[in-house]
Amino acid sequence: MENRKILSALCYFSILFAGFLFPLVVFFVSEDNVTKGHAKKALFSHLIPLILVPIIGISFFFDIRRMGDGVPVLTLVTVALMMLVSFVVLIWNIVKGVKVLRDE
Repeated sequence: MENRKILSALCYFSILFAGFLFPLVVFFVSEDNVTKGHAKKALFSHLIPLILVPIIGISFFFDIRRMGDGVPVLTLVTVALMMLVSFVVLIWNIVKGVKVLRDE
């Protein structure tokens, strides 16, 4: 199996073990344009769930200000949304990693 395939697939699979660091390192170290492209796509896909972190913080702030003895509904909804997005991104990265190993 080619090094290009393995590195590209590991960029996607790194969501399980190294987060966004592995694709970032591969992007800067690799000289192969195909591997760099996969590392870039994997890096962006790893960062997608982080977009919701400020939204969770804002919703938590608003829920704390409004809440008496109630349930922080807005915070719970945004946390559930982040979990859903993270799960979808996880599945997408696994599928892309397997696809890279099989096709390219």
